[in-house]
Amino acid sequence: MKFLDLAKVYIRSGGGGAGCVSFRREKFIEYGGPDGGDGGCGGDVIVEAVEGLNTLIDFRYQQHFFAKSGQHGMGKGRTGADGDDIVMRVPVGTEILDEDEETLIADMTEVGQRVVLAKGGNGGWGNLHFKSATNQAPRRANPGQEGIERTIWLRLKLIADVGLLGLPNAGKSTFLAATSNARPKIADYPFTTLVPNLGVVGVDGAEFVVADIPGLIAGASEGRGLGDLFLGHVERCAALLHLVDGTSGDPAGDWQTVIDEIEAYGGHLSEKPRITALNKIDALDDEERAFIREELEAATGETVLMLSGASGEGLQDVLRTLRAHVKEQRLAEAGPEEEEPWHP
Repeated sequence: MKFLDLAKVYIRSGGGGAGCVSFRREKFIEYGGPDGGDGGCGGDVIVEAVEGLNTLIDFRYQQHFFAKSGQHGMGKGRTGADGDDIVMRVPVGTEILDEDEETLIADMTEVGQRVVLAKGGNGGWGNLHFKSATNQAPRRANPGQEGIERTIWLRLKLIADVGLLGLPNAGKSTFLAATSNARPKIADYPFTTLVPNLGVVGVDGAEFVVADIPGLIAGASEGRGLGDLFLGHVERCAALLHLVDGTSGDPAGDWQTVIDEIEAYGGHLSEKPRITALNKIDALDDEERAFIREELEAATGETVLMLSGASGEGLQDVLRTLRAHVKEQRLAEAGPEEEEPWHP
C-alpha cells in the first residue's frame, strides 16, 4: 500500500426537496383543502476517524463525495424522504483544512470522532404548511434549500509518542528495527527511507510508538532532498530523539544542520523535548567515543547518550530516557487531575 499524507477532496451536501402544492379531490368530500407535504432534508457530508488506516491513498482514487438530495413532498400530506448521508473514513491524526490549506476545520485525533463538514439543505414547505383561517386554499410551496459545495484538504499527521530526527544514514531505521517489530528498509545509501514508518517499542513493561521519518539535509526547508514534507508527522510527538552518526567525521556539524532545518520549519517543533544520541558507536574505540561525545556535548549544551542500533549497545538506556520524557510530557498535556469532592 502506498503512503499518501495529503489529498484534495471535493464535497457537496444534498439539497432539500421542494414542497408540494396539492389539494384533496376525493368523492363525497365537499371541502377538500390543501394537502401538499414538505420536502425531505438533504444528506450531510460527515468525516469519521477510524482504526486500521495509516494513509490517505483511498482519496487518490475518489476525490468527489456528494450526499443524496431529499425527495420532494407529495400529496395527502406526505413528506419526502431525507437524503442519505455520506461518510468519509480517515485515519486517526488527519487534519481537515479549508481550500486555502491553512484554515483548520477539524483535527481528527480520536477513534470514532465524527464531524459534519457540509450540512444538508432543509426541505421546502408544502402548501399544507401555509393553510390558515384567512388563507384556506394556499397555492404556494417553498423550494428546497440547496446543498453546500466546498473544496477541502486532508493532511495526515501520524500519531506517535517519539519522533526520530537525523541526517540520511544516521541510523534511524536501524534503531526502529532493533527496538520494535517494524521492518523499515535499511541500506547503505542516503534516503533509504522515503515514507514515515511507525513501530511500537517496549521497555520495562511500558510501550510507546516511535515514528521514523525520511532524513533531513541542509536546505530541506527550501525543498532540497525530500524537503521538510514529513516533519508534520512528528509535530504530535511528546519527545524527539535526534540521532547523530558517530562515523560521519563532523558530528557537531551534522547536529547543527538538523537543528537549523527544524527551526526553519517553524511551529513548536524546535521547542519539544529533544534527546541527542550518538549512534554507530560500535565502529568507534573508547578514545574516539570520549572525544566525539565531548565535542557533541559542547555543541548541544546537554548530555549526549551513546548507542548502537546494530549491536544493541546502549539501546535500553535510551529507551528508558525516552519513556520518562514521554510520560512527563503526556502528564503535562493532561493537566492537573481534579480531586473528587469528599463524601461522608
